[in-house]
Amino acid sequence: MNLDKIGYGENPDKVKAIIEIPNGSNIKYEVEKESGALVLDRVMHSAMYYPANYGFVNKTLSQDGDPADVLVLTDYAMEAGCVVNCRLVGVLIMEDESGIDEKLLAVPTSKIDPTYNEIQDIDDLPKHTLDKIKNFFETYKMLEPGKWVKVQGFENKEVATKILQDAIENYKG
Repeated sequence: MNLDKIGYGENPDKVKAIIEIPNGSNIKYEVEKESGALVLDRVMHSAMYYPANYGFVNKTLSQDGDPADVLVLTDYAMEAGCVVNCRLVGVLIMEDESGIDEKLLAVPTSKIDPTYNEIQDIDDLPKHTLDKIKNFFETYKMLEPGKWVKVQGFENKEVATKILQDAIENYKG
């Protein structure tokens, strides 16, 4: 995959997410920046599975020095390596051993899947969905030596939009 040709899309209503980890997977993949290859990073140390499709927004630079992370919330797994147009609806703010780590929350655009049309902001998501995401990130590194996570909470679409815009500006440098 040639990452140079994939932009960030349009913040906040048509963001291009590059999926690295399908919903329900216990295997962590990462796109290698230099080659664009999808590399198996590790199998999860805990008996957990990703609660959403997990990836990043290309041509962004977050506080942690990586591209902006994004969870694309669906009931189904998306193929690792696919690019999906999605809409921001919120963000999970957490801190880990490397510092502040934000996870943008998004849903597919209506052209891709109209199931999520009514979800416009964080408050439109079911509480149980948010609870699962929070639980996952609070516990997924517990069995990895020297790693930890502290979830600070969820914020709305407006905050998510600003975080993504800052990451776009940081990348442009």
